[in-house]
Amino acid sequence: MGLTLQNIAFIGGGNMAASLIGGLIADGYAADNLWVSDPDAEKLSALRERFFVHTTQSNLEAAEHGTVWLLAVKPQMMRQVAAGLAPLALQTRPLVISIAAGIRSADLERWLGGNHAIVRAMPNTPALVQSGASALYANAAADDAQKSAAESILRAVGVTVWLEDETLMDAVTALSGSGPAYFFLVMEALEEAGVKLGLTRETARLLTLETAFGAAKIALESDESSAGLRERVTSRGGTTEQAIKVLEQGRLRELFEAALKAAQARSVELAQQLGGET
Repeated sequence: MGLTLQNIAFIGGGNMAASLIGGLIADGYAADNLWVSDPDAEKLSALRERFFVHTTQSNLEAAEHGTVWLLAVKPQMMRQVAAGLAPLALQTRPLVISIAAGIRSADLERWLGGNHAIVRAMPNTPALVQSGASALYANAAADDAQKSAAESILRAVGVTVWLEDETLMDAVTALSGSGPAYFFLVMEALEEAGVKLGLTRETARLLTLETAFGAAKIALESDESSAGLRERVTSRGGTTEQAIKVLEQGRLRELFEAALKAAQARSVELAQQLGGET
């Protein structure tokens, strides 16, 4: 069955769910085919008024209407939510898509009662502005049509990539999941440095934001590597070369490698804690 003929039940109506709903509707998906459950009545009211989707405070009611379940609850709540949905899952066998960080597919499948088609996705916060990067992993029970449906949903808020090995989700978490914060930190540092050089806060911020946006746009529209692009804008003996030398002397590359390894290790640790048998 094609994605456009399926009902999608969003279990959890937070920011990421709202972004996915907005992206789907912008792509032409019928709001009447979307259900959202959340304990927060005000959040549901806002979603209903903005997107005209079906809403309910009952996870079961939403799930009963879905051939696809998109689980968008906090990772710490996933076991409890899945256990509550397990009897229905065993009856209806929906495609289950989880966007909860750190929840392994095998753990989710166990909590739902076993033998379910599950796609685990790791979108990042730029999905909130339809510019996200999402990695997806499908378990063995998910067929090609189900994987295509999951990809179509996540593509509504940005680009998608598939992983063959679920353990790589920890690397994805470290790179793109946490990545926006790294760029925000670099932007924060550039803005502060600009102020110290005499620019006003407003000017430093505007120049930083537009430079970051422009650099990303050039990279996205070019087939050249990041290294190649950097070399093209680094004239020998010029100002950029001097700045790059300082950054390299400060071991910027080693710092980023260490940062990603720390994030990856924490991702593994959290998955073990959240997925424990007890």
